[in-house]
Amino acid sequence: MIIYDYGGQNDFDAFGLFAGIAAFGVVAVILLGVLSAVIFYLLTMQKALNRCSPANRTLEPGMVWLQLIPVFGMVWSFIVVLKTSESLGAELRHRNIPGMESSPGRGVGLASCILSAWVSLVGWIPYVGQCLSSLPGLAGIVCWIVYWVRISRTVRLLDQSPANAGAA
Repeated sequence: MIIYDYGGQNDFDAFGLFAGIAAFGVVAVILLGVLSAVIFYLLTMQKALNRCSPANRTLEPGMVWLQLIPVFGMVWSFIVVLKTSESLGAELRHRNIPGMESSPGRGVGLASCILSAWVSLVGWIPYVGQCLSSLPGLAGIVCWIVYWVRISRTVRLLDQSPANAGAA
């Protein structure tokens, strides 16, 4: 049997190189998309807290960025959800805006945090972790998007209402 050596440069090597570069490109695009979404989400949270008067604010707007710290951010996200909903609720009451929940987005925001924590903790278990975290992971993404939309709508509502409406 005769085996020809092309010095390691054959069609399969070129295809493997191309596939590796393409896979890296896909992963890079996905990571940039996720990072962009997270940044826009955090900007929305910061904007929501900025729309609240300092008297109604239970968290400084810049503190939302602490969610980017690995591990600590998972715990801090619970605090941001609770404090943001509390601040927005107080601001809505202060401005006498009817028809809104008392703590905007609190329930779905906490659900998002809980599901995210579940995926982060259980997803690392070999074999069963991926099975136990795939559906909660999808549900967590849906809850996160719903929470983000609710906060955005509340911010738009605050933008349409004068800041001194409660003083009248």
